[in-house]
Amino acid sequence: MNQHQQGIKLLTAIAINLIITVSQVIGGIISGSISLLSDALHNLSDVLALVLSWVATKLSLKQNTTGKTFGFKRAEMMAAFINAAALIVIAVYLIIEAVKRFLNPQIIESSWVIWLAGLSIVLNGISVWILHHDSKHSLNIKSAYIHLLTDMFTSIAVLLGGVLIKLYEIYWLDGLLTLLIAGYIIFSTWKILMESMRVLMMFTPSEVEIESIKNKICKLPDVANIHHVHAWQLTDHQIHFEAHIDFIKDLKLSEVENNLNKIRTILYRDYHIEHVTLQPEFDHCDHKDLVSQHA
Repeated sequence: MNQHQQGIKLLTAIAINLIITVSQVIGGIISGSISLLSDALHNLSDVLALVLSWVATKLSLKQNTTGKTFGFKRAEMMAAFINAAALIVIAVYLIIEAVKRFLNPQIIESSWVIWLAGLSIVLNGISVWILHHDSKHSLNIKSAYIHLLTDMFTSIAVLLGGVLIKLYEIYWLDGLLTLLIAGYIIFSTWKILMESMRVLMMFTPSEVEIESIKNKICKLPDVANIHHVHAWQLTDHQIHFEAHIDFIKDLKLSEVENNLNKIRTILYRDYHIEHVTLQPEFDHCDHKDLVSQHA
């Protein structure tokens, strides 16, 4: 699935969620249900998340230039981080409002809650189905997908709550449901927030073990030392690796290249690293720390 098709899917999901948001805001105001309004707010965050994901997808298609040698590859990571952070902020707001409503229950027109929650379930289900496949291959799309999936589940909870309120008039349930919705939002979003932050902060990818790489490379007969190592992710798929390779003797250029190819093979075969920059050295006076404190 190419990024152009991803963009079309995101636009479709945006249109669907605008319908849900508007209908739930109107219904929440009329019914007096904070859980329905919280679902509407969550849906509004879905719209913003989807718009952000769509913009990021379009930016990532732009060509690299001399002024932007990496292009806009990080745009999708930024979108994933902002989406996840926004969801957590919304969840905290919902918790505050839910506690207020839980302590002071209000009469709710449950019929509006039931019908509009049902509409949200159907339309969000369509959006989830549209983005399901692409969410497996892009952290940006996955963050939008999680938005929609959590909102579908929250709509189910709101629907069940509306039914119970209608049957038994337990109005405090509206605040309790909102608390549960907020907790679920935080639980489902935290991992994406941490993953996207790791990429943006250029932390070493979790699957790349620097000590293990060092041990394998130093087993090569001509290699004396590997130092000044950097490993980071440009996107959720592209891992970059750079290092200085210190050789035990003054090798010919062809011998150096042969050794560097062996190192590239190790990195690709064992760690799936394709973007590799290696600096060969011999009898060069510099700090030999595996991870330099001066870079």
